[in-house]
Amino acid sequence: MGTMKKDDAPSLFAAFADRPLADRLRPAALAEIVGQDHLLGEDGPIRRMADSGKLTSFVLWGPPGCGKTTLARILATRTSMHFVALSAVFSGMADLRKAFDEAAKRREYGEGTLLFVDEIHRFNRAQQDGFLPYVENGTVTLVGATTENPSFELNSALLSRCKVFVMHALDAAALDSIIERAESLLQRKLPLTPEARATLVDLADGDGRYLINLMESVFDLCRPDDVLDTEALLKIVQQRAPVYDKDREGHYNLISALHKSLRGSDTDAALYWAARMLQGGEDPLYLLRRLTRFAMEDISLADPAALQIAIAAWDTYERLGSPEGELAIAELVIYLGCAPKSNSAYTAWGAAQKAAREHGSLMPPAHILNAPTRLMKELGYGKDYAYDHDAPDAFSGQNYFPDKMPRRQFYKPPERGFEREINKRLAYWDKLRRQRAEEDSGSSGTRRGRKKPPAPEEQEPS
Repeated sequence: MGTMKKDDAPSLFAAFADRPLADRLRPAALAEIVGQDHLLGEDGPIRRMADSGKLTSFVLWGPPGCGKTTLARILATRTSMHFVALSAVFSGMADLRKAFDEAAKRREYGEGTLLFVDEIHRFNRAQQDGFLPYVENGTVTLVGATTENPSFELNSALLSRCKVFVMHALDAAALDSIIERAESLLQRKLPLTPEARATLVDLADGDGRYLINLMESVFDLCRPDDVLDTEALLKIVQQRAPVYDKDREGHYNLISALHKSLRGSDTDAALYWAARMLQGGEDPLYLLRRLTRFAMEDISLADPAALQIAIAAWDTYERLGSPEGELAIAELVIYLGCAPKSNSAYTAWGAAQKAAREHGSLMPPAHILNAPTRLMKELGYGKDYAYDHDAPDAFSGQNYFPDKMPRRQFYKPPERGFEREINKRLAYWDKLRRQRAEEDSGSSGTRRGRKKPPAPEEQEPS
């Protein structure tokens, strides 16, 4: 190997300077990785594995730009393992077999292999099964990286053989430290005002790699004496599209956040989550369907108008489309957030369904059955039925449950919204039902209607 000549130094420096800033700032040690102290701090599980020199297979789950690939490379170096990187997007079974065969040969010479598979969730179930024997016998130590929830995207057999570590999106402090490292490396301050610097961090949205690319654009496009404010910054960098995948976990996380914000009557938070979903490309009709469901399940009869307004908003959006129709969605979110909440109809229906399963073969009581034939009349169908409109207050108080099933109260409305009025009606009818039962206990045969009008305090609530 030849000796480096004096003239080689400038060319090496130029080669270093020509490398992308992201590559030059790539951490070379665990201590340089920021924002993941829960895994890499003194008591972090990955830090303990690295210190012991013995790695087990695991999956790194986290958003883009949080350091998954870099962490895998550093661990391979720390544990003296051969590093092999594959991407599930570009690799198939042939690539996997080649990697496993080469790892088996290295193992014969005492060298371990850390197989890093980026976007591992993109392998299908059969391909994921292909890892199992090689992970089990130690041919490779598998480190998978995914942006999707492993419990949904990876099969249970592979998950049972791998730990799952969650990596976090980088917070403002972690992103600031990356900016400081870049300034130190380039020996140049980032030419931004404090407000523009904060905007740059916000634009990165927790993605360290994207932040570095933004910084590189700023450094490359600014003259040495320039200092950009927020407006000037936004002219030279492109705002990142929101991180949102409408058919994966992000979709379900945001609709859950919206639903729970509405349930908690936090209208402002609900507006934020709805806006996030629409800006991320969510189908507005899906959002309207879920909001209509919310009106039924979580507001229900506490405000019967909520369902009508949900249907009206849905109809308005279908007529107007985006962007004008999105205001109807916003108005619906506001109305639902401010409406009184009740799940009494939802729980009543669930209790009734359970009772139907438990008592699913019981006949209705004979007195409320129609008797269109003589045989049915002889069997007692319709006998002693009291026609409610002929009874005082149009309420006979008869039993309508099966004879062998005790009376149940499924619907228990709270004292909120319109259900306050419903409670008054239920209490009134319950009082009349008890009165009719007392009257029946002293008589037999067909119930006679009362001739005396009810007392004022017994009048049905309006």
